[in-house]
Amino acid sequence: MPYSPAKPTACLALADGTLFFGKGFGATGDTVAELCFNTAMTGYQEIMTDPSYAGQIVTFTFPHIGNTGVNADDDEAADPVAAGMIVKWDPTVPSNWRSTETLADWMQKRGRICMGGVDTRRLTRAIRRQGAPHVALSHRPDGQFDIAALVAKARAFPGLVGLDLAKDVTCAQSYVWDQQRWAWPSGYTRRVEPGFKVVAIDFGAKRNILRCLASAGCDVTVLPASATAEDVLALRPDGVFLSNGPGDPAATGAYAVPMIQGVMKADIPVFGICLGHQMLALALGAKTIKMNHGHHGANHPVKDVETGKVEITSMNHGFTVDSQTLPAGVLETHVSLFDGSNCGIRVADRPIFSVQYHPEASPGPQDSYYLFERFAAAMAARGAVPA
Repeated sequence: MPYSPAKPTACLALADGTLFFGKGFGATGDTVAELCFNTAMTGYQEIMTDPSYAGQIVTFTFPHIGNTGVNADDDEAADPVAAGMIVKWDPTVPSNWRSTETLADWMQKRGRICMGGVDTRRLTRAIRRQGAPHVALSHRPDGQFDIAALVAKARAFPGLVGLDLAKDVTCAQSYVWDQQRWAWPSGYTRRVEPGFKVVAIDFGAKRNILRCLASAGCDVTVLPASATAEDVLALRPDGVFLSNGPGDPAATGAYAVPMIQGVMKADIPVFGICLGHQMLALALGAKTIKMNHGHHGANHPVKDVETGKVEITSMNHGFTVDSQTLPAGVLETHVSLFDGSNCGIRVADRPIFSVQYHPEASPGPQDSYYLFERFAAAMAARGAVPA
């Protein structure tokens, strides 16, 4: 059935009863999730496959979504993890030499529901005003919607507070990673020279983070989120990396914090990103809190308070470390210039540090890559030798 504004094929129902209608694409059916908005102008495929978006539908504020298609090289995970997407304009026929498939076909094959033709500015204002709402998104080609049922589904969604989603997106078993960052003209290459032995804990790790570790001189072994300190230390690592991931850090921290505390007792370098940053803070005695609408985008200015340097960063988080709860000996190293929220910490006189943002996403484009080099330098300073 052809789409017309008078006969929408998709409906977004907010828990407060607000409705948005548009043209559905991707999979059909219904899904419920938290709704966030992302301000990035590029990287929609990386965003949809970022495991940190589990339990969320993403509204893209930039209107040209889908115009470069999709390709296997840009996936951050095997399949899209975000529950769905909302865009202003319907995706067009892609125009890019790397494209192998249209966004609509890709989303349909992978069971993700999408909606176009939406006033995303109005929707973004609603998210900013009331906080990230709980929503139900429905795509029905016949245009027949049970509005009351959709609103009820949105209201029944439990939300992300108290929800451990890392267990749903982590790897099932350990594996070795040796792929390095993409570079012209070779593309992705494999690491063959000896490196520092790094154990990466997968709370929902993006592939490009692992590539950056490999490119920084690390031989990476990835362990599931449920790994214990004994599991980690049995591999005799030179350093431990705590990955990004979805959900409430306090919920995942119920089992991850004891592991992190056990690793820190071994006095080896520890580096965390995003959820890994939040759980490191919890392990050190700080607290995390839910944000009103979070930070999601590739244009977030962050200040390094120790050097005065400002980095343009990529962010994706709905929880944040409460800097007022940082204990003595834990220093705040980075802050958001948007709202002053915490974006980095380090332990005084110990090689333990983390950041809230995503240095591997390269929005600067390489403003924050030094963090991977700092991690490698910390291992070298402790006497580790690539082997």
